[in-house]
Amino acid sequence: MATDLTGGLSPEREYVYERCPEVAGTRDAVNVWLEEDRGAFGMRIGVEAAAPKWDAHEIWLDIAFADGRVISLRDEGATHSPLGPDGKPTILGAGPLQFRCVEPFRRWSVSFRGSAPEITAQNLIDEVMPADAPMRAVEFDIEMTMAAPPWVPGSLLPEAGKILSGGEQGEFMSPRYEQLFRAAGTLRVGEKTVSFGGNGLRIRRQGYRKFEGFWGHCWQSALFPSGKAFGYNIYPPRPDGQPSYAEGFVFDGEGPLKPARIVQAPWMTKLRTSGDDVPLVLETTDGRRVEVAGTSFANTRSRGSAVLPPDFPIVQQAHVRYRWDGEETVGMMERSSTPDKFES
Repeated sequence: MATDLTGGLSPEREYVYERCPEVAGTRDAVNVWLEEDRGAFGMRIGVEAAAPKWDAHEIWLDIAFADGRVISLRDEGATHSPLGPDGKPTILGAGPLQFRCVEPFRRWSVSFRGSAPEITAQNLIDEVMPADAPMRAVEFDIEMTMAAPPWVPGSLLPEAGKILSGGEQGEFMSPRYEQLFRAAGTLRVGEKTVSFGGNGLRIRRQGYRKFEGFWGHCWQSALFPSGKAFGYNIYPPRPDGQPSYAEGFVFDGEGPLKPARIVQAPWMTKLRTSGDDVPLVLETTDGRRVEVAGTSFANTRSRGSAVLPPDFPIVQQAHVRYRWDGEETVGMMERSSTPDKFES
């Protein structure tokens, strides 16, 4: 069975804005989660452009090593021209960081030339940025080859689509899609350079996004060596008893994504640097039960953005070793919970 890597989406969905949108709060963003295939490190890389400030975009970079070190940068950088070699708006870049759409829904690249402080995962959990954190020269060039159709949240389950189209919960999600990929590249930190392969998840967001009132989520996704994959996102039960967004998929290595509902998700109740047991259970709409075991090998805590409201949930961003029917891989996980949900 052939796989349509566009998922039926127009190639223009991959293009970036050529100029600042008129509506304040409108965002144009590319974010990537990437795991080195042996679990030596995980990366989260992002460029976030937000109207009305368009002359400088936000830079997000975390390179989390399994030994607890983290290269962590939050900054703003001068905006790159959006026009690629073919004259189309395929580049989203800021300062030392640049994403480029090489072929819509098939190939992307990301590069970085700069420096960033080296801290620890425990520093992030404790929300302590050491004043004497050493600066490290960082360079990387990574090629991303898409390996599954994109998932547009709200497109797979009717009840999920209804919730996202109904107002606030859709504004939390914002117009977006995500796509799993294989990666190959080089990474230099200080004097050490490594070539690596890995897996990842690319998120393309373009439109208005709301942060006020968000109360948490659990989001996991991974691609396995055989080509099979899973992904889901779920919000916690609402205090008012109304339905919360919940939707997932299973991919068999070819064909379309298969819709799935979340039977079990590992809600976050504590913060630690690694070793969280994070199993999940999905059930496809045709009745197949999928049980995936997982253990995190590098955890960070999301930090530093002036746009977040003071009551925003605590956010963990992690990289996980997953096991499914005897097959192993590495993938992503992001969770958030309000402080009252944490164990004392």
